[in-house]
Amino acid sequence: MKKSLICVSCPLGCPIEVEIDNGEILSVTGNTCKRGDAYARDELTNPVRSLTTTVKLVNGSLPVVPVKSSKPVPKDKMFECMKIINQASIEAPVKIGDVVVKDILSTGADIIVTNNDIGK
Repeated sequence: MKKSLICVSCPLGCPIEVEIDNGEILSVTGNTCKRGDAYARDELTNPVRSLTTTVKLVNGSLPVVPVKSSKPVPKDKMFECMKIINQASIEAPVKIGDVVVKDILSTGADIIVTNNDIGK
């Protein structure tokens, strides 16, 4: 079986073909650099994504503050992560790097604040 991907490891956006047999990756072609090969293998065996969103901010100058995952989280856990984040809130003042949710879903990723807010 062949799977087609567009590599997002660099700005080139190479079209990649991956040949798979019984869940084993037999070949990766179309990439112009080693990052493309690694991206394709990771994307088919363990896809991960960085998570960016907002969290409710209590007594802040704005009602929400932007947050992100400290490292990529498994793609199949994104919706579960969002359920937890949507229930979370943090009180102002906040600064970049403050942890809102520690080790979300035991992924090793913290949900951290990405903007400062001194509050009202």
